Amino acid sequence: MSSETLLLTSAHLLRPGAAAIQNCAVVVTDGVISWVGERGDLPAEFLTAQHLDLGELTLLPGLIDAHVHLSLGAEPAGDRAVSQADAVDDDAEFALMFRNARELVEAGVTTARDLGCRGYLALRVRDEISAGIAPGPRILAAGPPLTAPQGHCWFLGGEVNGAEEARTLVSAHIAAGVDVIKVMATGGFLTPGTTPWDASFETATLEAIVTESHRLGRRVAAHCHGIEGIRRALAAGVDTLEHCSFVEEGGAKAFDSDLADAIVASGAYVSPTMNADARQMMADGWQPPVVELWRRGARVIASTDAGIPGTPHGDYVLALESLVVAGMPDSEVLIAATVNAAEALDLAEVTGRIAVGYSADLIAVQGDPSLDIRVLNLLKFVMARGRIVRTVN
Repeated sequence: MSSETLLLTSAHLLRPGAAAIQNCAVVVTDGVISWVGERGDLPAEFLTAQHLDLGELTLLPGLIDAHVHLSLGAEPAGDRAVSQADAVDDDAEFALMFRNARELVEAGVTTARDLGCRGYLALRVRDEISAGIAPGPRILAAGPPLTAPQGHCWFLGGEVNGAEEARTLVSAHIAAGVDVIKVMATGGFLTPGTTPWDASFETATLEAIVTESHRLGRRVAAHCHGIEGIRRALAAGVDTLEHCSFVEEGGAKAFDSDLADAIVASGAYVSPTMNADARQMMADGWQPPVVELWRRGARVIASTDAGIPGTPHGDYVLALESLVVAGMPDSEVLIAATVNAAEALDLAEVTGRIAVGYSADLIAVQGDPSLDIRVLNLLKFVMARGRIVRTVN
């Protein structure tokens, strides 16, 4: 028996979208799940493995946050990225990014997609975590988002003017090693001089970005608040619609049924970035479009925009709770945070499930989050790619 083999047992194994297993056993060998099933069926060869019994806890796949910004510190006042983009040196930025990565994994997030930072800083963070040098989740890094001149987050270094410049920067990003391409299809709330309801690019430019990205094996995430920007991003064939908040001229929010049906038909994933701001807006009477999109059949994934003002990286479960408050069933929210998110991030054969051959990304909690998502706050155990980050007291 390999010294790198660990036997985990618990009273309950939750598999989002599939049948649960009671009195379960999971065998992890060299960071990969090598056996899973009822404890009574455990093959004899694993009986002598190092054993960790999680008792009455519920074991389930590690969680996925499809939209974070490791380089932002969630300060409540102002826009840190605008005010300090040129003032913070790389060492200070890395220290913040590693701290945020640790907060994510300690909250049960074993995979996170960083959708925008200065330069290619997130690639170093990704690689050091992967090598076991620092604790954190699996990171997918986008580098500087593609944006129009002086467009949303222009200060991160991704300005392009037209389809040819966009294609060139996509190629450069991928040559540098990014995992995903991020494009700002509309303006944003946090960049002075831009508005979230205005489309930033013509459809032809977005199509060039998607075509080049897909040709080189990368998916495209589109920041899109405004209805016209959503429509153009969808027409261009982007893979995930970030925010997708249906903002109209002047900042009002309205639902567009025809556009919603087009989103469903396209198969694009909706990444609603639910967070504390969304929770407050719901308290003030706003109904997030994500719920109606889900009801119509859209594929929803869990995301937070962690790092923006008021959204710490450790507040991931609050985002899931917000989806439940908005009207999605707890079980569907859990699927959005595991199976759906893994598929959207092109990791469907890697994580998001507890199955043989999958990465050992596992968490354990008290209770059943498919019935009450809030029990994810009762986190007792975290394993990311076979490394134990947090264990039962």
